[in-house]
Amino acid sequence: MADETEKEKPEGGEEALDRRQFFVRVGVGSLAVAGLGTAVFAYQFLSPNVLYEPSPIVNVGSPESYPPNSVTLDPQAAIYIVREAPGFYALTAICTHLGCLTAWKPELGIIACPCHGSKFNRDGAVIAGPAPRPLPWFRMWLSDDGDLMVDRSSPIAARQFVRI
Repeated sequence: MADETEKEKPEGGEEALDRRQFFVRVGVGSLAVAGLGTAVFAYQFLSPNVLYEPSPIVNVGSPESYPPNSVTLDPQAAIYIVREAPGFYALTAICTHLGCLTAWKPELGIIACPCHGSKFNRDGAVIAGPAPRPLPWFRMWLSDDGDLMVDRSSPIAARQFVRI
């Protein structure tokens, strides 16, 4: 009998993998893969899902950098800084129709949306086009350093100027 057991072993000294051992290993491997997938999804669920957005408060520089009777687009902040005789004000450069970035047309004296043709006065009032509302004004103030600051998260009523 000792000769028979020796004949069943392969030459490397390892036992042959029988059917039961094969299915046990496949089952354990499947559970390991499922457990790893569960751990990955649990980690994604438990990790914070935070959007890091820039501050809504923007420093737009000194008042002297804006010429009198001008409209200046700040494309990074998507706002217009307007200087008129009564003072400064800021309004959004995002069209109220579908959210396109508008453009100041100095030759026409209007703010125009290139996407769908809305047109606005320099104070944000709708002149033409599908825009349902005027461009909102944002809160603006003079900082302690003498720079103009704009809070893009605080729309205000129109006709509120920062006087310098």
